[in-house]
Amino acid sequence: MPDLPILAALPALLDALAAHNQVVLQAPPGAGKTTAVPPALLDVPWLSGGRVVMLEPRRIAARAAATFMARQRGEKAGDTVGYRTRLDTRVGRDTRIEVVTEGVLTRMLQSDPGLDGVAAVIFDEFHERHLQGDLGLALALDAQAGLRPDLRLLVMSATLDLPGLRRALPEAAVVESAAPAFPVETHYLGRPERRDLGTAVAAACRRALAEGDGDVLAFLPGIAEIRQVGRALALPDNVDVHVLHGSLAPAAQDAALAPAPAGRRKLVLASAIAESSVTVDGVRAVVDAGLARRARFSPATGMTALVTERASQAAAAQRAGRAGRQGPGRCYRMWSEAEQRGLAPRDPPEILEADLAPLALECALWGSADLDWPDPPPTPALARANELLAQLGALDESGRITSVGRRMAGLGTHPRLAHMLVADGSATACDLAALLGERDFLSERDDPDLERRLTLLRDGRPARGLVDVGTFNRVRQAASSFRRQLKIAGDSEPGRAGAVLALAYPDRLAQARGGDGRYRLAHGGGARLSDQAAHWSPAFLAIAELGGGSAREPIIRLAAALSPDDVTAAGVAGWHETVAWDARANAVAAHRQYRVGALVLREEPLAAADLEQVTAALLDGVRALGLARLPWTDGLANWRARVAFLRRTDKSWPDLSDAALLGSLDDWLGPFVAGFRRADDLRQLDLLAALQSLLPPDGARRLAREAPAEVALPDGRRYRLDYEAGERPVLAVRLQALLGVAETPTVAGLPVEVHLLSPAGRPIQITRDLAGFWRGSYAEVRKAMRGRYPKHAWPEDPLAKAH
Repeated sequence: MPDLPILAALPALLDALAAHNQVVLQAPPGAGKTTAVPPALLDVPWLSGGRVVMLEPRRIAARAAATFMARQRGEKAGDTVGYRTRLDTRVGRDTRIEVVTEGVLTRMLQSDPGLDGVAAVIFDEFHERHLQGDLGLALALDAQAGLRPDLRLLVMSATLDLPGLRRALPEAAVVESAAPAFPVETHYLGRPERRDLGTAVAAACRRALAEGDGDVLAFLPGIAEIRQVGRALALPDNVDVHVLHGSLAPAAQDAALAPAPAGRRKLVLASAIAESSVTVDGVRAVVDAGLARRARFSPATGMTALVTERASQAAAAQRAGRAGRQGPGRCYRMWSEAEQRGLAPRDPPEILEADLAPLALECALWGSADLDWPDPPPTPALARANELLAQLGALDESGRITSVGRRMAGLGTHPRLAHMLVADGSATACDLAALLGERDFLSERDDPDLERRLTLLRDGRPARGLVDVGTFNRVRQAASSFRRQLKIAGDSEPGRAGAVLALAYPDRLAQARGGDGRYRLAHGGGARLSDQAAHWSPAFLAIAELGGGSAREPIIRLAAALSPDDVTAAGVAGWHETVAWDARANAVAAHRQYRVGALVLREEPLAAADLEQVTAALLDGVRALGLARLPWTDGLANWRARVAFLRRTDKSWPDLSDAALLGSLDDWLGPFVAGFRRADDLRQLDLLAALQSLLPPDGARRLAREAPAEVALPDGRRYRLDYEAGERPVLAVRLQALLGVAETPTVAGLPVEVHLLSPAGRPIQITRDLAGFWRGSYAEVRKAMRGRYPKHAWPEDPLAKAH
């Protein structure tokens, strides 16, 4: 065993495991925990012949760790140390250490909750907080509490600064390991433009090779960028270039991880897969592009899209640590030191933002989601996942798993793909599930057509350069595995990709909006084909993957064409009666539509629409047009203002503001517009009767008494009171009509505001104190007006009539 920092912590770790059934080991990157801890447990008394199962988040890490530990014992994988991944198993009857991937651990727990024969489960690289890792820990804690108190659970993490870790394991013993002794010198090179990334990283790789010895490991967000850098490289003859990502064949992965031959150097272009768990032998320098590709799930659309984001500080530290595993190292970061301070501290736990359908199905199979989670799944997201499972037939009305759901869970793939496999049961479904469960093998990533990929799988021998051979073979292997599970033989059928895919993604159907590659999605949003694929443009698509583009119009990455008949056969379309307000026609439109969500396949007029629906649609039209479209008159507007005047001091009167009336249209207007269908029909509305329906009992008589519409004056005529003009009613009359009126008329105990007019109807004066006007300024008004209007009365004593 090499001289690793973790060795100093092993005695304390073994003591903790002897005394506790839950232990947390904090060991920074490069400490050697992955390959040193499991062998150290083989001879402890409490193991008692049981097995050690270690969970690794990635297949390459599981295989590499098991192979390394076996080699250290002079054995091969499958002897004392073995591994299990979904498509590759090396385990024998003498195997005592099994390194497994996350999905495999879940299957082990679901098939045998007591984990018979397993003495310890190790959760490696827990700080990565993968969804399946959190699920595995929650299930193992539940099994330990209910069935196996003797089962040891060891969580290994690069950091203890994880609130979720303390929440799930509050009583766990904690052991800490020192950091590796080798320093890593960091250089900040500044962030290049995205289009110049390949050239900039290639230049940084050349610098890293020139400024020191050893090999170089470059981190890039994905395969496309790895290829971009590869095309931009110009290296010395003694440097071999390797790539490292999860789609590679095992032999290619081994070559990337192995030491460079004597006299040669190595440059490894890697995805984030090399951040942890695996050691790339001989690396003394790291070039970090500072980017990460992550799956982001949108609850609004139910779709997961791949996005490229800046890496977190924790990820950057993990990457830099690769350079200091075997000696002093250097790290070249493609961003500035100021940007480093602005990076997110760590990646959020996947459970907080992932598609929870797989987790919800596993919880339903387990019997409960009420578990000790490091971070509990968000309730709204879990509810949406359960809704999807019910739609797919995996859950019954009470939320319990169905027989279909059990079959789906046993297939070990996403519930959507599992439903497609169970519902269709064809070779086409097996091939599609394999294609979508693995990375895309097609070299031309701008071609989204899944039918083309099915053709390549049927042919079996694609032309060189057309596909990534390692990924292609893995997809074929996965397809064969599904065929064995479902007892299906034969090849996929041409032309069925869209119809079968619709069984997995009934909510992801799309309809062309024209011939330019733009589509309307069933949930109402939009998406488009890439510029290179826009010529394809079938009328209907079933979409499996979106990525890139904009949030408003992402790019369709993987899809299959389907016909309207395929949509019908999928059982997701149905007839819906639509009664809605048509803003262009200013009328209620009633149609019968055969549609999927927002996608309309056929439409015809609806002759006999439900009267309540028509009324509701008309009221929507009133909301859109505004209250001004109702047949208001001056008298009605003043009536409304009278009610508002009384409401200022007595809240028993109704609120007749625009906002209140619009908010209660169903109550007061609905009964009076039954049978109306067009905006023009509103001319027939008895608006006063509709508004009066809002008044309290005896409201009309009270209104006439407490806020009269008119006031009688000594000339024997009645004059209108204007309640709309201000806070008080306004009486606007010629001065002569008030001769003999000693006091200001009142309403509700308040003097009205009197607007005195000339015989020509022009304003003379405004007053709320008529008696004061007669005593004061009347004389000046009389003097000015008598000569201008000599035929009208301007008595010296304006109250003479009162005597």
